[in-house]
Amino acid sequence: MNANRPLVGVGAIVLRNGLVLLGQRLGSHGAGTWALPGGHLEFGESVEECAFREVQEETGLEIQNLLPAAYTSDVFASDDKHYVTLFVVAINNLGDPTTREPEKCSGWQWFRWSELPRPLFQPLATLYATGFVPSGAA
Repeated sequence: MNANRPLVGVGAIVLRNGLVLLGQRLGSHGAGTWALPGGHLEFGESVEECAFREVQEETGLEIQNLLPAAYTSDVFASDDKHYVTLFVVAINNLGDPTTREPEKCSGWQWFRWSELPRPLFQPLATLYATGFVPSGAA
């Protein structure tokens, strides 16, 4: 990894009944913060494919009705990393999220957009600070 180049991440704003799915991060940068399912965009992968893959890998859930949302640009100075995060909004109506990567996430919970837990993972905090509200979020 070249610390002098930004990395591209994808964050999936997964909605169900007006609530958004968040997990508390463990291990990597941002440990202890609340984050959306998501991860690195892989070579040749579309943003939508990345969102489908990451949500499935991390939560076991299937998502649908993906719509592009905003993006953020965040520098994690203490980790010498710079991420551009592309957000998508998606719907999930079936199943309970499972913690498929327990070394990376302590578990998944549903929250109202107006009542997100703190602290938020930096890209989500940056997005939230812009006043962005996903369509369909309570």
